[in-house]
Amino acid sequence: MTYEICAKCVMDTSDVCITFNDEGICNYCIDFENKISLYRFTKAQEEKNLIDLKSRILNNKIDKYDSLIGLSGGVDSSYLALLAKKMELNPLCVHFDNGWNSDTALGNIQKIIKNTGFDLETYVIDWIEFKDLQRSFIKAGVVDIEMLTDHAIFASLFKIRKKNKIKTVLSGTNFVTEQNMPKYWSWNKMDSRNIKDIHKKYGSVKLKTFPFMNTFRWQLMKKFRLGGIFEEPLNVINYSKIKAIEELKKTFDWNYYGEKHYESVFTKFYQAYVLPYKFQIDKRKVHYSDLLRNNEITRDDAISKINTPLYSNEDAFRTEKNYVLKKLGFSEVEFNSYMDQNPVLHSSYKTDKYFIDTLKYVFNKFLEK
Repeated sequence: MTYEICAKCVMDTSDVCITFNDEGICNYCIDFENKISLYRFTKAQEEKNLIDLKSRILNNKIDKYDSLIGLSGGVDSSYLALLAKKMELNPLCVHFDNGWNSDTALGNIQKIIKNTGFDLETYVIDWIEFKDLQRSFIKAGVVDIEMLTDHAIFASLFKIRKKNKIKTVLSGTNFVTEQNMPKYWSWNKMDSRNIKDIHKKYGSVKLKTFPFMNTFRWQLMKKFRLGGIFEEPLNVINYSKIKAIEELKKTFDWNYYGEKHYESVFTKFYQAYVLPYKFQIDKRKVHYSDLLRNNEITRDDAISKINTPLYSNEDAFRTEKNYVLKKLGFSEVEFNSYMDQNPVLHSSYKTDKYFIDTLKYVFNKFLEK
């Protein structure tokens, strides 16, 4: 394939599914322009959206807490907590500890809890099980190792939601900064069958406590709000990552950690080394393209940032690699051998994909009636 880069953003043919129109504009930019009007609001519309959202949340309040927030210490979840404070809500904040938290993220969480007065519950996953799962995914050669964390976060949130009689889960998911993940750069986070099959083939520890999310129940909740309500507050305001960071710093003395999702030590290593080396994927292209489309940075800025090395120097990379390998129990020779093997598609293992696709089709047909 001849190399091509979008004329508007910085997505390019490293995404094998990307397409361009006659003007050289990629399908992600076209999709953004077609949908962005749904996420742009006047001041009055924003205020009404938040009033309506608060009303829905309070109308579904059952016990002490009116909602639940997963708090990672990253930009989106931190700003979500700030927004909840402004709305005078009383959420239970839940932090998912998978053993890879950075000091920066933990410091941000402490500042947020101290300044908001919200209650915090920390869900600590069994490290032996989680370590074995991460080792399994690395051995399997699949792209979305972070699927494990994302799946467990959703599953644990809904367990805690049920235990505390909370109806509404607030998510930091948003269109403007998370719009264009290429098809083969990740996998369906709710695919429990895929996780179980990969672990069955490569794992050595029995999974007794890892929180799995039932795919059918997830779709029921997303489509029909059965068994819980999933709200995305950042999609009803004019959300800006740059402005969010500025406000978080001013309000909480919050600290930024460098790149999207770098609040996790493993995620940083995964995005800065595993993806580029094994899969030729630089996720910064996605993240900066999102910011570019949202008019938060210029194209020249995005290109300049992408041309910056993922690690500042060899010593920084070596220190981080040694730490991750030691924590996961890999020798450098063994780990490097997995990095040098050809990538394997998630669909090479058992998957819920066909069930999920059928379910979505049925649900969408139902909603059309």
